[in-house]
Amino acid sequence: MDKMPGKVLLTGGAGDLAQILIPELLANDFLPSVIDVRPPSDKAIAFTEASILDREALDKAVAGCEMIIHIAAWHGIHDFRKEHDAYDFWDLNATGTFNVFEAAARAGIKKMIFLSSTSVNEPYGLYGHTKIIGEEIARAYYYRHDMKVITLRPRAFIPHWNATVYKNYIEWAKYFWLGAVHINDVSQAVYKSAIRLTSGKPLNEPLTLVVDGAYEYTSDDLANWDKDGPGSTFKRHYGQYYDVAVADGLDPSLRPNKLDHSLTTKEIGYKPEYSLKSLLEELAKFGAAGPPGPSGSSVVAKTSV
Repeated sequence: MDKMPGKVLLTGGAGDLAQILIPELLANDFLPSVIDVRPPSDKAIAFTEASILDREALDKAVAGCEMIIHIAAWHGIHDFRKEHDAYDFWDLNATGTFNVFEAAARAGIKKMIFLSSTSVNEPYGLYGHTKIIGEEIARAYYYRHDMKVITLRPRAFIPHWNATVYKNYIEWAKYFWLGAVHINDVSQAVYKSAIRLTSGKPLNEPLTLVVDGAYEYTSDDLANWDKDGPGSTFKRHYGQYYDVAVADGLDPSLRPNKLDHSLTTKEIGYKPEYSLKSLLEELAKFGAAGPPGPSGSSVVAKTSV
């Protein structure tokens, strides 16, 4: 195994994902540091208050690092709400990603994890287009600078406790219902990617890995969805929660969209833990309030730059 990285820089490290990821890194001998325009919830973490568009500040933040986890981005929610325009998306997601990889190359950093998105399947949207550009930058630096690069493509994973996006747990549950990934599983995928990059196992090409959630539904279930009537497939797996789901406005007849993450499991040992059953258990226990978020979680938007 390679020597475990000392300092690991998280861009956008004050956001929701980093709040889950940083404790895992600390517990496993990584030394996370953060660059963001707002401070992280863990005040003991080394912190550079700056945007990744500030190249001078970025150069200082990457100094001494052995790995970068590049999270900072505007996301699909910002496009949907028209909170940022094409210039904003290009500046942060395209130019910002270039800045991060170029700063890494100049600092001699060889281990990179890039958070992309399944929105690359929407290539003409503001968000999806810039993630395609980001992935191409990541590939170019793998070949040009001999970097070890893992690109992760998670589904949308804004957590239920982010009150600027979801007014309550039920609203989040309706989004998750059709197939999604929990932020804890995305954190797992990032952490296991970091372990993969330090394993000493060669990376013969840049890896691009889909990150989806866990499912009780089988491929046969999905192929023969509700053949015995609306809600019948749901009842076969989650009959005890049927009344709870209906009472809270969830539709048991809606067929989820399941993605293939077998390569992600093969390459990094990813095993998602949160499924529709997890959601239903939480719904039955906590109701519309949902389970508590992590200690110190913010109710303001934590998409960071």
